Amino acid sequence: MPQLPALPAEETASDREIVARIVAGRPAEFAILMRRYNQRVFRSIRSIATSDAEAEDIVQQAYVSAFAKLSQFRGDARFSTWLTRIAINEALQRRRRERPFEVIEGEADPTTPEAEVYRAEVAKLLEVYVDGMPESLRTVFVLRDVEEMSTAQTADCLGLSEEAVRVRLHRGRRLLRERLSGVLEAAPHAFRFDGERCDRIVAAVARQLGFS
Repeated sequence: MPQLPALPAEETASDREIVARIVAGRPAEFAILMRRYNQRVFRSIRSIATSDAEAEDIVQQAYVSAFAKLSQFRGDARFSTWLTRIAINEALQRRRRERPFEVIEGEADPTTPEAEVYRAEVAKLLEVYVDGMPESLRTVFVLRDVEEMSTAQTADCLGLSEEAVRVRLHRGRRLLRERLSGVLEAAPHAFRFDGERCDRIVAAVARQLGFS
């Protein structure tokens, strides 16, 4: 069996060139494409799957499906887009098979245990950031946005003018948005899929396709 090629020697080749070589009889070069897009494929699937383990399992099957369809790739879209579409379809099909009555599109059912867990986790995160506000802003925010009291009621409770309540609420909301924006800046580092995890998937798919 041919050995898996190392990515650095092929990193300048385009996706289309690599696909053409694979279809022409060099299947081991599929490993180059896997290493190139492992993280994107994993993240796409992980957004649908419920765990890393389930996502990794679907990643392998998605690559097997993509390999079987390589001859159908015509280059009308970017290879990365074509591959991601296959991966997402694979994840959605798995989800439909295992949970046939679950709504796939639209809003999540607010009565499901998963939805309750999600709300609880979001609430905990919010509590952390609200606790970090200055007390003068925190109290107004809690009365207005958590307790859903009116501006007039909040002003009466705190002995403030309604204008002061509006100003403090605006500042509190702005501070909260800024802190949450800092969290969102870390989004590109979430669900990483490199190093040993990448190697494991490449090796597993190679064994399954018979070119390890």
